[in-house]
Amino acid sequence: MAFCAKAWAVGPARIEVVEQGSGWPVPAVELRTTGQQRFVTDNAGVIALDAPDLLGREVWFSIHGHGYQVPGDGFGYRGVRIRPEAGGTNRVEVRRTIVARRLGRVTGAGLFAESQRFGNFADVVESGVVGCDSVQNAVHRGRLFWAWGDTTVAAYPLGIFEGTGATTSPKPIERFEPPLRLPLEWLRDARGRPRAMAPIGGEGPTWITGMTSVPDQAGTPRLVCSYLKVRPPMELHARGLAVWDEAASVFRAEKVVWTKSSDAAKEPLFPEGHANPWRDASGREWLLFGNPFPSVRCPATFEAWRDPSTWERLVPQAVLKDAATGAEVKPHSGSIAWHPWRKRWVTVFVQSFGKPSAFGEVWYAEADAPTGPWGPAVKILGHDNYTFYNPAMHPEFVADGAPMVVFEGTFSKDFADHAEPVPRHDYNQMMYRLDLDDPRLKPAQAR
Repeated sequence: MAFCAKAWAVGPARIEVVEQGSGWPVPAVELRTTGQQRFVTDNAGVIALDAPDLLGREVWFSIHGHGYQVPGDGFGYRGVRIRPEAGGTNRVEVRRTIVARRLGRVTGAGLFAESQRFGNFADVVESGVVGCDSVQNAVHRGRLFWAWGDTTVAAYPLGIFEGTGATTSPKPIERFEPPLRLPLEWLRDARGRPRAMAPIGGEGPTWITGMTSVPDQAGTPRLVCSYLKVRPPMELHARGLAVWDEAASVFRAEKVVWTKSSDAAKEPLFPEGHANPWRDASGREWLLFGNPFPSVRCPATFEAWRDPSTWERLVPQAVLKDAATGAEVKPHSGSIAWHPWRKRWVTVFVQSFGKPSAFGEVWYAEADAPTGPWGPAVKILGHDNYTFYNPAMHPEFVADGAPMVVFEGTFSKDFADHAEPVPRHDYNQMMYRLDLDDPRLKPAQAR
């Protein structure tokens, strides 16, 4: 009892996990004891360890970091043996084995919960969001709009199923290195809680897709999106268009494009995925929609966007080649963007049924046109039996002369093989930085 009282009085042991060479903090690294206690680093790469059975003695921690690891010992165990002391600090270095560099978690609770136990990041206020699905972004009237899908909250297992949202400046990050801290201004209700962004009537959740800002014939920018209505268990039964109500700060249904029925069982052409503006060789302005590669285009006006007769079908490239082996890589989801430094179109996408994770292997490729053909792909991020789906790039973040790409995706146990959810991090958005001058990307950059 005397030892326990002393440990609590002094405070927890501080464990800092950093990248070998750079010293960058590494978020979302799990340390697990031989007794199966799990501890996970926060956005500052910190763990606050106060388990009385672990303090003041040598402890073996297995390390699991999805692209960050330590060398295996003679038995193949990857971990470290340290002696955490109450009030002391231990520093653990891990080697990055992936091309992309983890910046940290964008959404969810306890972004700096471990660090806050040492008095750090005390000014970080909890958003009220515990987890949320994939992101959509658009710069509109000088602000960067963020929209997420189904959102979990702390008060009940069922959360918000009509999208949640926030805004920031178009360039909300000054330094593209951890600890990541995005100044998200969440859309909230009268009680200060995160609220629905697209309260559109009809059975089941509302999923937002294809969000973009486009001018109308008077030159006024209009924030728009497509929406899907889904009923249990996972039946898509309606598709429509919605327009942002500037006064109420919500999306309002503009037009129903399709309702499932015996006479209309087949889904129509529809602008979904991520939107990209594009000027073709003749100077005509288009909006391209795809996930990752464009499958629909329409003239870049509000009037054309809301008129299905102007929508044109595009045939996206079905497979790419692995730059290392020549094997086929089938895209599942992702995004494209024009990159000024490369002076080419670039894509970050997750592979369909990749290995070792079915939907957790992320690739990079380039093309001279947004419609392709896309060249050989290089794997930039992998996961050990975990999912990272719907990766979305943030081209607006980075200055034109910067040789990097910033992207995020949904980090989730879903679609993995009985994976254990990573506490706090599961079903949230994880952000990465990809340095385009990394020599490992050269096979994807050859013309």
